[in-house]
Amino acid sequence: MTADTNRERPQSRSTMKALVYEGPRLLHMRDVPMPKAQPDEAVIRVELAGICGSELSGYLGHNSLRKPPLIMGHEFAGIIERTGAEATRFRPGDRVTVNPLATCGKCRYCTGGSSQLCAERSLLGAHRPGAFAEYVAVPERNIHRLPDHVSFEEGAFAEPFACAVRICRLLGLDSSDRLIIYGAGPIGLFALQAAQVLGVKEIVIVDLNESRLEIARELGGIAVTDPEGGRLLPQDGFDAAIDAVGAGITRRKCVQSVRRGGRVIFTGLHEAESSLPINDMIREEVTTTGAFAYSSEDFATALEWIDQGKVNLSPWTVTRPLEDGADCFEKLIGGPGKIAKYLLRVRNGETL
Repeated sequence: MTADTNRERPQSRSTMKALVYEGPRLLHMRDVPMPKAQPDEAVIRVELAGICGSELSGYLGHNSLRKPPLIMGHEFAGIIERTGAEATRFRPGDRVTVNPLATCGKCRYCTGGSSQLCAERSLLGAHRPGAFAEYVAVPERNIHRLPDHVSFEEGAFAEPFACAVRICRLLGLDSSDRLIIYGAGPIGLFALQAAQVLGVKEIVIVDLNESRLEIARELGGIAVTDPEGGRLLPQDGFDAAIDAVGAGITRRKCVQSVRRGGRVIFTGLHEAESSLPINDMIREEVTTTGAFAYSSEDFATALEWIDQGKVNLSPWTVTRPLEDGADCFEKLIGGPGKIAKYLLRVRNGETL
């Protein structure tokens, strides 16, 4: 059978299994319509999909982007199943991961290297059906081929690691910097590893969860519940700080932890508003920047570093069947122990 015939063959199924968010703390397996590829899209058979912290807030009903009914899931890897008539870069059977942030590709931000700021951006699993399903349709330009030796698990890590690459790029880190990270969740742990790739040696990571701190220590970070109590706060402050929590207290701690002329990145989206010591920030010329998602370049860099074996959360990752998704969400909310990431494995039926 030729590739062209593969692209045009009719679907043999009209429905698929998906984990559907139907309201606060309501996730159920449902039969939903099979996605169809638009001319510039491909349908991907999902193998593994990770649970993101933003989806936990959505699950609890605290995230305005995620409105039921919705198929969430934007950290994933799989296999090309079917392509649209204008999608020619991939063929059925190709192993891939996906940048889930779809943009226009034409505006000043897309053409200027900041595609994540596109006014028309839309996220798989929020604005359109996501990857907690057997199949998902995505724009072809967002698809990245996985090298043969990169596993589907590692491919699913590309999206959250891209967030960490973006954070460290915006901070402009170099090997002499002293860095503090508030939050030892997946983004904080990935930021720790991204900073290490850039040569940063003195990295303190702060969290109240001792199990997560154990992971940070095993990754080479200095992990504590209180840097001041542990006398790890330099007298003149850290050169850079990352808030990977998004709470008012951690945002203020980041600002208070850096030296005069220090740099702070806010990436956590937990609280919509926070009070900060603005006068002190002005007088000490503290630079603060928001880091949202990643550019196309950041995503490509993340996948390159994964390919080179420079990042890994596999020892602290648990894989469960998609149908156990609701239980995984509850475990993450209640305290997962020494687990950094849950991946959901999709059991596909017959192909399209």
